[in-house]
Parts: sequence; C-alpha cells; structure tokens
Amino acid sequence: MLPAPRRLGVGSELAVEDFGRVVLGHELGEGGMGIVYRGWLYYDPQGRFAGTEPHPVAVKVLHPLLRGRDRAQKMFRREAAALRRLAHPNIVHFFALTEDQTHLAIVMELVHGEPLSNIIARALEARPSPSAPCVPLALAWHYFAQLLGSLAAVHALGILHRDVKPANVIARADGVIKLTDFGIARIPAEETGATGGLAPGTGAYMSPEAVRGETQDPRSDLYSAAIVLYEMLTGQTPFDRPERSELMVRAAQLDEAPEPVTSLVASAPPVLDVLMARALAKDPALRPATAVELGEAFRTALGLPESAGWEAQRGLAEIARTISGFDLPAVPPTEPEPSPEPLAERAAELRRDVVNAFSTQPLPQKPPGSEESERR
Repeated sequence: MLPAPRRLGVGSELAVEDFGRVVLGHELGEGGMGIVYRGWLYYDPQGRFAGTEPHPVAVKVLHPLLRGRDRAQKMFRREAAALRRLAHPNIVHFFALTEDQTHLAIVMELVHGEPLSNIIARALEARPSPSAPCVPLALAWHYFAQLLGSLAAVHALGILHRDVKPANVIARADGVIKLTDFGIARIPAEETGATGGLAPGTGAYMSPEAVRGETQDPRSDLYSAAIVLYEMLTGQTPFDRPERSELMVRAAQLDEAPEPVTSLVASAPPVLDVLMARALAKDPALRPATAVELGEAFRTALGLPESAGWEAQRGLAEIARTISGFDLPAVPPTEPEPSPEPLAERAAELRRDVVNAFSTQPLPQKPPGSEESERR
C-alpha cells in the first residue's frame, strides 16, 4: 500500500531528476486526472544544466485519489512518454517526469494563453449575426495551420493524440498555439487491444473508427482537427446538440452527414463544403493521409497564400519522420533532404521559423472581444 500523500501547496518542493527541484506556486486548475500548479524550476548547481537560470513551469500532479490506480498511472506515464519524444514549437514542451513515494508529476512548459474553446465561445457570443463566421477564415487558418503542423510532427514519430479538440489547444496572446494533454495518446509499440466500455475520447470530436474502438491511424486525429476548424468557422461541432447525450453524439459520428458549412455561414465559399466532406468522410481511406496533405488541400482550394511558417511546418515533419524512421507517407520535400549530421541544427532553425512566422506578424483578424480578454 502506498503511503498517504503529503499535502502539496505553495512552497512545496519536488525533486526533478537531471534538473534539480521544482517549487510549487498557486494552483492553476484541476481536471479528471490531476491538478496543475504554477511552479519554478531550479537547476542543480552541480548538474549538467548548471548555470541555467530558474524559470516558471507548469506542474501537472496525478490526483492523489488516483495514485494507487494502475490505469490512471499508465495514462499519466503515457502522456509523459509522448511529450518526451516531441520537440515542436506548437506542442507544449516537456521537462521531466518526477516521482516520489506519494506523488507522480509532469513538469512542462508554462503556456501563457487560453484554450481555443474559450476563444470560440467568446467569438460566438460577439458575432453580429447567426450566419456570420464565428472566427474569421484567415484567423481560423492561422490556428489550423499550426495545429496541423503539430500533428504532422506527432504522427511522424508514430504517436496518435486521440483527443484533439479546442480545449486541448492553447493560444498564446502572440498568436502561437500549443497542443496539450496527451493523456490518452497512443505511442509506438503500445498495446492497442480493446479495454471494454466506452472508447477513450470526446464524442463530439471522435472519428467513426475511434467511436467503434477500431484501429486508428493519423487520419483519425485529422478528422478531429477538421472538426476543430468546422467549429471555429460555424460556432458548433457537426454532431453535438444540447439535447444529445455522449452516446447519441458518438452514434451520430457513425451515421450522420455534417451540415454543410455554407448553410451555416453565408460568406463561406462552396469549395469549403467539398473539403469538409472529404476531411470528415466516414471511411478513413477517403480522407487525406497526412496533416500536410490535409493542410495543402485546404490552402490551395481556398486560395490561401504560401507562407514561411507553413513551409517550416512541412520541413519539421519531414525531419521528425527521418529521425524516427516511422513508416508514414513522405512529405513532399521543398528542398533537398538534409544529411543526418546537421538535422538537429536544421530542426532548430525550422522551429525558430515557425515561431517567427506565426508570432511576429499581426494576427489576420482577432475575434470580437479578444482585446478585453487580454486585458484581464
């Protein structure tokens, strides 16, 4: 039996292997799996990162009531394993998994921003008419391109997120987004057999194959990402309704066709309905195979300009695929493939390109009410 957990609060310390220690600040939030604290990471003056200045982090602690449950611990460790493999400017950065006799915690990047779900909800309340777009198309693409870039890297490393939704996408004030919450992610070589009960995920964003508990591949995450875009534009998900239970929403994913975007947004171009129909096809074989392919389909059909940020996303996905050796369709190269030696340097350069492209330029158009939120 595990010892009774010691109470955590402001000033509590956790040892962090290879780094030093993290000192907890105030609580940021609580979810089904754990409690998230603001913290400060202090580096061991004798360790390999000696001389690094302490800095703020987020510390996600497995809820004390779940500490003795094997399934909860497995999900928590799975999130840490997924984040450990990833180094992408649109994915929350992982520092360490720390554990003592009473607590299990993930130390990660502290993102100053708000969930995309909040941005959508605020824009929905402020839009001038029911037929107006919820989030303007240019801004929706700004967020969607970054989400696809993060998923391209995730999939290139053989990882499936399996819970892509606006609540798990944090938008910083400068316009850069971060994909978070890999708690139900599937990592390479992990057993994927049925576990009984409802398949993990959020019904409004789950692909048909995820609802059925069948084998999933990157196209399942891309289905969810397309629903995120659909919701940004229309203010609603295709199959969720106030009167529907979670089971009813999941059943609708299997049987119903989404309402065309043009029937909900008067200014939406008709080609958007064609793009969504393909992205949300019930049969995954009919969907784009990769995040880059999906993004290119939307970008070219909608006549959106090429950008340095999108090109850098493509390059990062190709480097991740090269490093991992995971068997995915190759991203069409935009330049000669780099040799193995400078891959790390090239990846660092591309990460800078992504951040510069999506944060230094003015946002295409902020949703109504965003200025007030930033002041708060």
